[in-house]
Amino acid sequence: MTDLLPFVADLPLVDHHCHGVVTRDVARADFEAMLTEADTTSSLGTSLFDSLIGLAVRARCAPVLDLPEHASAESYLDRRAELGAAEVARRFLRATGTTDFLLDGGFRPDALTTTGEFAELAGTRAHDVVRLEQVAEHVSRGSTAQGFAAAFADELGKRAETAVGFKSIAAYRVGLGLAGERPSAAEVEAAAGRWLGAGGGRLADEVLHRFLVFTGLDLGLPVQFHVGYGDSDVDLHRCDPLHLTGLLRATRDRGVPILLLHNYPFHRNAAYLAQVFEHVFVDVGLATHNAGFRAPAILAELLEIAPFGKVLFSTDAFGLAELYHLGTALFRQGLSDFVRAGLDAGAMSEVDAVRLCALVGHENAKRIYRWERA
Repeated sequence: MTDLLPFVADLPLVDHHCHGVVTRDVARADFEAMLTEADTTSSLGTSLFDSLIGLAVRARCAPVLDLPEHASAESYLDRRAELGAAEVARRFLRATGTTDFLLDGGFRPDALTTTGEFAELAGTRAHDVVRLEQVAEHVSRGSTAQGFAAAFADELGKRAETAVGFKSIAAYRVGLGLAGERPSAAEVEAAAGRWLGAGGGRLADEVLHRFLVFTGLDLGLPVQFHVGYGDSDVDLHRCDPLHLTGLLRATRDRGVPILLLHNYPFHRNAAYLAQVFEHVFVDVGLATHNAGFRAPAILAELLEIAPFGKVLFSTDAFGLAELYHLGTALFRQGLSDFVRAGLDAGAMSEVDAVRLCALVGHENAKRIYRWERA
C-alpha cells in the first residue's frame, strides 16, 4: 500500500451509485453474508474473512473502529457490536470524503435506510435514483394491458420531479441484449397483456424492459444499467455491455447520458463503449471493494482506453457501512497509483493529474446528473 498523493487523499467524491445501509446490529453470519454476492455462505466451509474483501475489512476498516490494522475477525465484530450499528455507519460514511451519494432505493427498501435517513447518518447530501422495474411492478398492480404504458409514464414522470436518474436491471431479468428500436404501442400492450395475464409480479420481458428505458430517456434524466458482476440471479454471459451496442447506437442522438455500472469482468469492453459513444459513461463500482488490494489493477484497466471525462466513481455499497469506506479507500488507492505511474513515466504533468482526478472523482458526476434541479 503506497501513500496517497495529497490531491487524491483530499479529493471530494461523488458516489454516483450506491444503496442504503442497515442500522440494526448484525450477527457474524449476517455480516459475512453481506460481504459476498453469493446467496449464502453456509456451504463455503470457511469464512468470508478468508477472502480479499475480508482481509480489506480487517486492514482498512479496523482503524476506523479504533482497532489496529489486521485485527482479528472476532475482535473486529466484538468492537462493531460494542459501538452499535448506527455509530458504525456514521463513522464509515463520514470517513469517505463523499459530498453526495446517489442512492438506488429499489432493492430491499424495508431493510435499509431511506435517502433522508442515510443523509443524516452521512452528514451530507443524498439523492434518489429511481429503479425502473420497481415503478413498473408497482403500477402493474392497478393497471390493464391497455393502460399500462400511460400509467407507467405518468408515475415515472412524477418520480422524476425529485430524482436525479433512473436505473435499469434488465441484466438481471432478460440480459442486456435489448433491441435498438423503440417498441411500438401495440408491442407494449401485447407484452403487458402477457405479463399481467401471467399474474404480473417480477418483470422479465425484453419488450417491456426496452419500453421502460425509452420512457426514462424521454424524461431526459441519466439512465443507469447494471452490467456484469452481480449475484446468482444474473446469467453473466448475457451481461456483457457489448450486447447493448444496438441500443446505444439508437439512443446516441438524444443527448441523454447512459451509465454502465460495475462492468467487471467486462470493464475493458465498457471502456471501449465509453470511448466510441459520446453519451456512455462507466465505473467499476462493486468490484472495487470485493477485489481488495487488487482493486487498483481493475481501475487501471478501465482507464486504459476510457477518456477521463467518461469515468465516474461509485461504490455500489449495500447494507454494510464498511463497504462504502472500502469502496472509497480502494478507489483512492487505485487512482493515486495510476496517476503516480503516469507522473513517474513522464506521461502527464501534475496539472494533468490533478485535473483527471477531479473529473473522475466528482466533476463528471456533477455535470451528468445536475442534481441542483432535484
